[in-house]
Amino acid sequence: MTDRLLTVEEAAQLLGTTARFPRRLIAERRIVFVKVGRHVRIPENALVDFITAHTVQPIVTSLRRFGAVA
Repeated sequence: MTDRLLTVEEAAQLLGTTARFPRRLIAERRIVFVKVGRHVRIPENALVDFITAHTVQPIVTSLRRFGAVA
């Protein structure tokens, strides 16, 4: 296993959130994590997978030629 294990604080920094959000993801079992004794680590690959799974693509619409844009 060559995947880097991140602390909760490192995962929060990558997500751009406080440490509370990754802790909630762990508590709700919404992300893969590893317990090392009393410590909890998040594999970097699991964090990338979580971000990819929750990425929303924009809707591409065609431009109207004669309509007003709301």
